[in-house]
Amino acid sequence: MHAKSQATSRSTSRPWYHRGLRFQCTGCGGCCTGAPGYVWVTKSEIEVLAAGLGVTAAQFEKKYVRLVGVRKSLLEYGNGDCVFFDAAARRCTVYALRPRQCRTWPFWASNLRTPETWAEMAERCPGANRGPLVLLAKIQSQLGAVNV
Repeated sequence: MHAKSQATSRSTSRPWYHRGLRFQCTGCGGCCTGAPGYVWVTKSEIEVLAAGLGVTAAQFEKKYVRLVGVRKSLLEYGNGDCVFFDAAARRCTVYALRPRQCRTWPFWASNLRTPETWAEMAERCPGANRGPLVLLAKIQSQLGAVNV
C-alpha cells in the first residue's frame, strides 16, 4: 500500500483523521523527557524565550542552545530531559513561551502517518484520544507548522 493511501481514506483524498482527533495535554511531561532528541528552535523563538527569562538572545543561546549542523536545538540533560523541564514539579518552566515544536505536539507528521502510528503515540501520551475534539483545520495548521 502506498504511503498516500495509508494516510488518507480509501474512498476520498481526505486524511484518515478528517473527523478530528481528541487531545488534551495532561501535563505529564512525557513529551519533554525520555530518549535524547532535538527541540528545534528558530531565531524568533530564541528571542521570545530569552525575553521571557530576562536575558539577551546571545546569553540564552550560550546557556540553553546547541548547534546541530546549521540548526539549533534546546539543550537536554544527560537523561534526555529538556533543559526547561522541572522533574520535581513535572512541568515545563517555559510552557507559555515554548517553541513551535512543543506547541504542535502531538500533531506531527510522524504521529499522523497512519491510524497505527497515532495509536502507538497514544500508548505513551495520556492526553491522546482524550479531551475535546480537535478539528481537521486545527490539526492541519499544527501539522504544517513543524517537520518532526
